[in-house]
Amino acid sequence: MPVDDEELVRQPEGEPGDCYYNAARIAGLPEKVVVHQFNPNAVRNTRSLGDMAGLQDMGVHLVRVEPGRDTTEHHFHGQDEEFLYIVSGRARATVGDASFEVGPGDFMAFPKNSPAHSMHVPEDAGEDCVYLMGGTRSPIDVCTYPRLARRMYRVDGAKEYAALADFRKV
Repeated sequence: MPVDDEELVRQPEGEPGDCYYNAARIAGLPEKVVVHQFNPNAVRNTRSLGDMAGLQDMGVHLVRVEPGRDTTEHHFHGQDEEFLYIVSGRARATVGDASFEVGPGDFMAFPKNSPAHSMHVPEDAGEDCVYLMGGTRSPIDVCTYPRLARRMYRVDGAKEYAALADFRKV
């Protein structure tokens, strides 16, 4: 049976409960300003979609980063996995030693222990970079910041860090 375009945009029958969030509801979420604990230039304006939906094992965020700002400190995770999907705007991504421009429709995925990564929105970008960011929320994660020679541990939400030079093999 053919389906016309009008049927494709209808909401599901019955009550969608807290499983469906239309664009107006998402746009109405307040943005939370998040400044990275190790990089004061990494300022993200974040709408936490996963928190709104009650997700516990995965975070999903709609993020807006203004020109001249970083998205994070260059890092990689030992236990958590992450992804980014660029919705609008442009940024300069650095993954490992490679640096390249990303824009709308581009996707990056970072499995456990993938190369360190970060993005910077150039001052002359002309617009904010907006992206969908998601990832797992392991109870324990080890996050390494190679440019800072620092490693951070998160255990059940509590974070501690140490200089890489202070670690010893046992």
